[in-house]
Amino acid sequence: MIELLLPADVSSAATRADTVPDGALFPEEEALIAKSVAKRRNDFATARACARRAMAGLGLPPVAVLHGHRGKPLWPEGIVGTLTHCVGYRAAALARATDVLSLGIDAEPHAPLPTGVRELVTLPAERERIGPPAPEGTGEIHWDRILFSAKESVFKTWYPVTGVELDFTEAELTFHRTDIPGSGDGAPAPTAAEGTFAARLLLTDPALPTTLHGRWRVEDGIVATAVLVRPDWRESEGM
Repeated sequence: MIELLLPADVSSAATRADTVPDGALFPEEEALIAKSVAKRRNDFATARACARRAMAGLGLPPVAVLHGHRGKPLWPEGIVGTLTHCVGYRAAALARATDVLSLGIDAEPHAPLPTGVRELVTLPAERERIGPPAPEGTGEIHWDRILFSAKESVFKTWYPVTGVELDFTEAELTFHRTDIPGSGDGAPAPTAAEGTFAARLLLTDPALPTTLHGRWRVEDGIVATAVLVRPDWRESEGM
């Protein structure tokens, strides 16, 4: 699903598997999670298995993916990338730094946010736009979860470039839904929903535009979001 949100010059890979075979990690990766619980090990290993498939898509040999502060993945020289994992879905996306300045992806279960989280991660204007939480099991879109995922993608795009942590309330998001086949009158109900979003940054940095643009999709119980910034973003904005 994540590949539907990204341009052709980004190599992505995803899996629905929650585990990978023993021996899938490099020794230096194993050392990072030697004392971790099983869930953490599985999240770490499956995401890195996706990363190596994405590397192959760029013609790169497989290498270990270690991490820095706040879990920032450390990629080979000249490569930018991002990882995500949730129950039932893990993915990686990589691109050459000559093509992409920064990118972020996120995946979440398509379900309401836990009680109390909605107020912590949204601004009053955002809550007004997305409306009240949709009841679970009704088939309605859970906009609060999409918003949470989109802000995660924004953070993953912002942090590697700026080195500054971005709070959930330091980006204001607006969403647009795009019609897809099966949504017309008399047509079967669509099995997926998708659209775009814009994130106006309330904390700014000259290295990035003040508004980041992304895409979202809901399918098979998963929310996926992606944000991408090109190296020439200043030219495209007339700066």
